Amino acid sequence: MFLRMVLGAIWRQKKKFGLIILTVMLATSLAQAMLMMLLDVGDKINQELKTYGANINVLPKDASLLSDLYGISELNGAKAYLSEEEVPKIKTIFWAYNIMDFTPHLKENAMIITDNNQEKKIVVNGTWFKKKLQLPTGEAVTTGLIPLKSWWKIKGNWPEDNSETEIVIGGKIAKNMNISIGDKLQLSINHQIANYQISGIIDSGDEADNQLFLNLASLQKLSGLTSKISSIEVSAITTPDNELSRRAARNPSLLSVKDWETWYCTAYVSSISYQIEEVITNSKAKVIRQVAESEGTILNKTQLLMILITLLSLLSATLGITSIVTTSMIERRQEIALIKALGASSSAIIRRFLTEIVLVGLLGGALGMFVGYGLAQVIGTQVFGVSIALKPEVVPIVVSLVLMVIILGSLQAIKLLLGLKPAEVLHGR
Repeated sequence: MFLRMVLGAIWRQKKKFGLIILTVMLATSLAQAMLMMLLDVGDKINQELKTYGANINVLPKDASLLSDLYGISELNGAKAYLSEEEVPKIKTIFWAYNIMDFTPHLKENAMIITDNNQEKKIVVNGTWFKKKLQLPTGEAVTTGLIPLKSWWKIKGNWPEDNSETEIVIGGKIAKNMNISIGDKLQLSINHQIANYQISGIIDSGDEADNQLFLNLASLQKLSGLTSKISSIEVSAITTPDNELSRRAARNPSLLSVKDWETWYCTAYVSSISYQIEEVITNSKAKVIRQVAESEGTILNKTQLLMILITLLSLLSATLGITSIVTTSMIERRQEIALIKALGASSSAIIRRFLTEIVLVGLLGGALGMFVGYGLAQVIGTQVFGVSIALKPEVVPIVVSLVLMVIILGSLQAIKLLLGLKPAEVLHGR
């Protein structure tokens, strides 16, 4: 009997209850999508940010010390090198799967001589362009300058990674020396000369516009530095810094055993740097602090934005339900007054009233969850190029939020119901 009364009331007020279903569905779908993104978006955003360059720079310990103390770069101070053969070890650390891309560099001062006998002293950068590596773990990866600097614009083509005759040149040098794609030039280092052809001109927006890039092995051969490199750029997915990571960055040895284990087993940029130093001999992994902090700031602000969108959508739904339910209560006041006059208690009427709203609200919430899942996939594929996983913990959170919205939206109507006087209503007052 009770259920028949509830369903009958819903059917008689189907237009208004339909509006409640629509209101709850829209709010739930947005909340569902934002919560799915919030719980799954951290790595997605970090992966997207990794396309904008490295956040760790690995240097020889001696060169790092000179840079820190005297501001002397590896090009101007005493030469110190790392071993190219150790570079793949970066993918063997505890956080190997967080290492997205990396590439070694060998920088040397050199003289270039063009076909029309122009001469200019520039920085030559030997690197991997797109190198396939067989790791000690048995896995194979492809890494290098091209995936690491994917936002760089290039006119022409990148050289093949094993090419010893093709090079790319920075846009500023090309403009100043009137160099075009296909031009040939000579490169002179320590009285050793080699001939190259320009395959591409890059526009990086940074110091690379004043450099010349060629195959690492070719520069090592020309400069007599077999298997030597001057630095390694690393792009890693990291967790935003907190108080623990900042203490560890100052001196990990001062941490307690528990704190040290927590720090080491969390993907902070400082812990990843520390682990890189463990596998690369005589190295110092320096955090590119501006990049790392920007990533953490962007991630935190994005997550805060999603929380605010979720709260605003729920607030809008609450206000909408309050308006609809209060209007419905006013229209049904004679029916409610008659039920009260026949002896029904206020608690029984409230129980029936809430059952109607909860049933309708849960229906709207169920529809909203399906729509929200689809909305999350649209956002994921359009923004990050990947699908967003449905976390099991999202379902109870969304159900709880739907019930909270329904109850809060019904409070004003319940207040009116409790204050309703049957005699006055039935006499038309």
